[in-house]
Amino acid sequence: MRFTGTPIEQAFIVDIEAVPDSRGYFARTFCAVEFAGRGLEADFVQSSLCYNRLAGTLRGLHFQSQPHAESKLVSCLAGAVFDVIVDLRPRSRSRGQWFGIELTATAHRALYVPGDCAHGFMTLTDDAVVSYQMSEEFVPELARGLAWNDASLAIAWPRYPAVLSDRDKSLPSLATVLEDDAEARQKAGLD
Repeated sequence: MRFTGTPIEQAFIVDIEAVPDSRGYFARTFCAVEFAGRGLEADFVQSSLCYNRLAGTLRGLHFQSQPHAESKLVSCLAGAVFDVIVDLRPRSRSRGQWFGIELTATAHRALYVPGDCAHGFMTLTDDAVVSYQMSEEFVPELARGLAWNDASLAIAWPRYPAVLSDRDKSLPSLATVLEDDAEARQKAGLD
């Protein structure tokens, strides 16, 4: 595996190094020792798949708040997606910034998303399947989101979404999320 840094602090593109032979190829998609050696979360407790029937489906931007912020390792198993993360961490040099990358089933690439970052994607093809490995179990009452079209972020989505859930249509602005997060962190004694 090759780890390439992104403009978001502690977020990495993880290129899978496939070893081909006459049968096809074999590749490691995760190694706890290599992740931990870079100071990244290496204990994933939940895996999920997300099937998306239509191109232009937008999911996000989602995150789980403290004390159960989740790091994620995201890859595309079928089709292609434009994957985006937004840094919400209070002490990060890249706080309030976004990064996007195309993930495809054929590129052998994943994106490591640190905890306290919002994540979302837009499908570029029909029948796209996204795989998530997460460091925390899903806690519904801590599920949060950020407006996909927040003007202060100006995310360069590839197109206007064709499919967007009612929940994702009504998510708050970055300013509101950061304000609410500061309040919640203070109440939890995290700051």
